[in-house]
Amino acid sequence: QKGNNNAYCQDNEISWLDWDLPKSNATLLDFTRQLIYFRRQHPIFRRRKWFQGQAIHGSGVNDLGWFNPDGGEMTEEQWNAGYAKAIAVFLNGEEIPARGPQGERVMDDSFILLFNAHYEEIEFLLPEGLQARHWQVIIDTKESLLLPEGPYYSGNQPILTEARSVIVMQMR
Repeated sequence: QKGNNNAYCQDNEISWLDWDLPKSNATLLDFTRQLIYFRRQHPIFRRRKWFQGQAIHGSGVNDLGWFNPDGGEMTEEQWNAGYAKAIAVFLNGEEIPARGPQGERVMDDSFILLFNAHYEEIEFLLPEGLQARHWQVIIDTKESLLLPEGPYYSGNQPILTEARSVIVMQMR
């Protein structure tokens, strides 16, 4: 902007919209639309309060969990290690602290998010306490689309994540 703090007053390429961009990036645009719709459908991704890392409504399972690819809970030492390339996050849909418009309890499905920032594929294992449930892949960024018929995982079955990708799995 060459020092101008108001991009809207620029009548040049800085503020002009490239109307051909959606055509050339149609796949990305469609994937983004799907993600926005998905987020609107699930209150676990629209929380109004911070996670507490503990059971809130008595489900016995924390509202949030951080795990290594081997399924073990992350330690303080692992949090501070600069070499970590992958992490799994558990979001408990039964432990949302917010209330609905009528004061009702807000509940959702539970999810596991697998993040692989490494340049190689990485295998994840489900955390031990979550292996008894079935988990369906709903989002895989290598596919650039939501997968309503995605594969299921349970037990100690390895989940392969592509390099630099994210997988979102829903408890079924």
